[in-house]
Amino acid sequence: MSDRELEALRQKKLMELKRLIQKREKEKTEEKRVDAQQILDRFLVGRAWEVLNAARAQYPQAARYVENALVKLITEGRIRKRISGEELYGLFRRLGVRVRLKTRIKILEHGKLKSLEEKIREQTSW
Repeated sequence: MSDRELEALRQKKLMELKRLIQKREKEKTEEKRVDAQQILDRFLVGRAWEVLNAARAQYPQAARYVENALVKLITEGRIRKRISGEELYGLFRRLGVRVRLKTRIKILEHGKLKSLEEKIREQTSW
């Protein structure tokens, strides 16, 4: 084999090793993410997931930081009680992160659930 062929083989092997390492790192990251999801799943209740998902969409970096901090505190045993949506929303507010949530007002009338918009339309159409 010539030097060029040997060098080409070396480069090919090196690229394969790099791809393998990247794949393993990606799998480890995904495993950590799944573990974090499972930990948070046990502690987030009510609308907490809605708040966290809204924060992820609006402020990804801040949400990731809060998420990692919560997982760390939970695994260390410093947080023992469940976290409601209101508490998580308050935490984001105290950190200066204004998470906007979709607000819906529903009215129960004669056994039917109506949106505020539908209720106003009914009243103005008289």
